Amino acid sequence: MAGPPRAARNLNMSPPAVTRTISMLEDQLGVRLFVRTTRSVMLTDSGRRFLEDAKRILLDLEEAERAAVGSYAEPKGMLNITASVLFGRMFITPLLAEFLNQYPQLRARTLYVDRIVNLIDEGVDVGIRIGHLQDSSLMAVRCGSIRQIVFASPDYLEKEGEPETPKDLEAHTIINSTALCPSGHWDFHTQGKPQEIRVEPRVSMNTNDAVIEMALQGQGLARLLSYQVAPHVAAGSLRTVLTSFEPPPSPIHLVHQEGQMVSAKVRAFVDSAAKRLKQDAHLE
Repeated sequence: MAGPPRAARNLNMSPPAVTRTISMLEDQLGVRLFVRTTRSVMLTDSGRRFLEDAKRILLDLEEAERAAVGSYAEPKGMLNITASVLFGRMFITPLLAEFLNQYPQLRARTLYVDRIVNLIDEGVDVGIRIGHLQDSSLMAVRCGSIRQIVFASPDYLEKEGEPETPKDLEAHTIINSTALCPSGHWDFHTQGKPQEIRVEPRVSMNTNDAVIEMALQGQGLARLLSYQVAPHVAAGSLRTVLTSFEPPPSPIHLVHQEGQMVSAKVRAFVDSAAKRLKQDAHLE
């Protein structure tokens, strides 16, 4: 433990002034903080606890100051964002373009991949997570929900008929997305209970874009997330089936790792993106 001379140098004070300050603090607290001998100065147990608490309080104060400054600072620097491929292209890219126009000192890098990205390991500031969150350490803002839907082109349904129950899928041509259903099991809810149907796809495809294109060509029934085919459903080029057997909706969250010490760039993007996504009819 540094004695008064060294502490005095660090604080730019005289040793007697440091000694008087410590004595006044001990008198105020009513406990001894140091054990003093002719050769050393050591913390007592009470002094050690007081030091740990004081450090924690100072860190909390510094964090509060940084958070307050971050609330008003101009977003700048590099903002790293991750999302699934289609979600990123359909929703994040348009709002990111507007966001960058608003903050000229900001740059952005996107990582659009159909897998869960570790924000810390891959240096990502903000991620979009679809489904129930497993990592409780993340700060999360809910911004919508999606459904798992079965769909086909009107031409296919006119030719082959519309399935009335999940069991009817056995008589239909199936296009399976291995990105969503690698096992070939499709989940449904029948009378409020989970039901899993094993499908035998005629074609399995590893990208959702390809699945959508195959369905648009009238090649069979497919299953994806509602937002992925929402524009085609709205246009009438695809139709949903088995809607009463859909599983419960899954939430969409904007997540980040920064806690209360959130930077201006992250705070601004999360606030802006959450507002936009909550207003999107395709994410209800």
